[in-house]
Amino acid sequence: MNDDSASQADHGPESVNPAAPDTERSIEITRVGENHYRAVGANGATLEFGRGEGLLTPVELLLAALAGCSAIDVDTVTSRRTEPERFSVGASSNLISEDGATRLTDISLDFDLAFPDDEAGRAAAGMVERLVQLSHDKHCTVSRTVEHATPVQINSRVENVSRR
Repeated sequence: MNDDSASQADHGPESVNPAAPDTERSIEITRVGENHYRAVGANGATLEFGRGEGLLTPVELLLAALAGCSAIDVDTVTSRRTEPERFSVGASSNLISEDGATRLTDISLDFDLAFPDDEAGRAAAGMVERLVQLSHDKHCTVSRTVEHATPVQINSRVENVSRR
């Protein structure tokens, strides 16, 4: 979700709007077809995912959210100095099974950045390690949520409807 209030609250104190008291974040998922879903954010942005050709899986989306959150943190600050020549972040993990239930372990983010070889580029490059650490320790809502084992509450409503 990239509306201004969500982005500001999710990516560090430099852009937080203290006048925005809304802390709730939400999306709506609808089924497009078998194992194919569409997520719609509060601002109307959409993302399709699922299982099948051309679709990211939910686990890949989690990894993308982790990498993306920290990428935004780093990019926001370094881009104030200069545009990167190369900016990519890989995310990887191991899928393990415990008593028939699966989860991810050993999640790793790998930043691969290059900046121009000039004063602004060297200044941006010199900031990366600190920014990556700050993102991990403080600013990235996604990784902090994963690392703090936030409980997930699940509710369901099911009804039978008549076909006409």
